[in-house]
Amino acid sequence: MERVPLILCIVSFTLFVAVADSQSASNVRATYHLYNPQNINWDLNAARVYCATWDANKPLSWRRQYGWTAFCGPAGPRGQAACGRCLRVTNTATRAQVVVRIVDQCSNGGLDLDIGPFRQIDTNGQGNANGFLRVNYEFVNC
Repeated sequence: MERVPLILCIVSFTLFVAVADSQSASNVRATYHLYNPQNINWDLNAARVYCATWDANKPLSWRRQYGWTAFCGPAGPRGQAACGRCLRVTNTATRAQVVVRIVDQCSNGGLDLDIGPFRQIDTNGQGNANGFLRVNYEFVNC
């Protein structure tokens, strides 16, 4: 009988840690940036991005697996701790989604998506017309 409460306690703690570890934000401003990694062979040094210090020597398959973004959102890790992490970004107006990899920092309080991922979720053209999108994001495994 004593084992059941212990197991429930462990399961509850595990769920608490999983929820606490998931970080997300809603109604965040996402602008676009012209990284155009396909034109520079996904070279983080050539792009002069913040995360190049730690991630420039990652395999090409890792660097080009997802679209790129700069991250300065209201929730989540900062600086080096954000580098290489992935976000699922959802356009709040159309619900279109994309997964992107954090390769840089920004100062706009949100995301600075490479133009490719920005266009991918700007399915109604309003982001291009306004110069930004309103998005939700959540950290996901890459």
